[in-house]
Amino acid sequence: MPSVTRDGVAIDYAVDGDPDGPTVLLLEGLGYGRWMWRWLAETLADDYEVLRPDNRGTGDSDVPEGPYTVAEMAADAAAVLDDRGVDAAHVCGASMGGMIAQELALADDRVASLTLLCTSPGGDEATPTPPAVQEHIFSAPEDADPRERIRYLMEPAVSDGFYEREPDLVDRIVDWRLAGDATPTGREAQAAAVAAFDASDRLDDLSVPTLVLHGTADRVLPVENADLLAELLPHAEVERFEGGPHLFFVEERERVNERVRSFLGGVA
Repeated sequence: MPSVTRDGVAIDYAVDGDPDGPTVLLLEGLGYGRWMWRWLAETLADDYEVLRPDNRGTGDSDVPEGPYTVAEMAADAAAVLDDRGVDAAHVCGASMGGMIAQELALADDRVASLTLLCTSPGGDEATPTPPAVQEHIFSAPEDADPRERIRYLMEPAVSDGFYEREPDLVDRIVDWRLAGDATPTGREAQAAAVAAFDASDRLDDLSVPTLVLHGTADRVLPVENADLLAELLPHAEVERFEGGPHLFFVEERERVNERVRSFLGGVA
């Protein structure tokens, strides 16, 4: 996989799809590796060049000492675009990746469109992660083995019954997470970036077409954040996925992927 070094930090990234097509940059959430975009990358590969970087602290990218900032990770993403010689990119981010996408769009005029999934603008008006959920996603039982730990930490991000409905997929996700997610150090440093993020007073400067997708049953970043993004972003279209959890783009991947493809087809 290619990589680019910015300010002494190597950022590894995957390239999929058509190198002659428009570029789509996919940015993942806190602690998650680029595996989370595997389905969307496959959906877009026939028509787009798809870039999937590992955020600093994650997967094959370096793990510098934290805390990190969202602005740093946006600059890392910009360095990936530089490395590929990209003049314009459609940027799609989920959760923390959506925050990085907002910051990148504010700093870099190469962003042609935004797709923001299950994310927040930050700031005082944003609806935070409930304390009980925050505790759950950061503190697994001490006696849990690595696989049990991942399943436990992920529970608030999926719908009730998901583990039972798709046990084979859950086992594969655990494998992917063991191989490609952030290190504990990287995850903690990324969490500090999310906690400090606030783009709420700057988003009215963005003029790019924006699609906001959010599950109505998101326990990690409640759906009220989608409504706030709609208020703050001048050109945002919001679509709610009824009953969708934080990882609605995994559980409802076919519907989400086709919606993203349709949006990109209208702005590309």
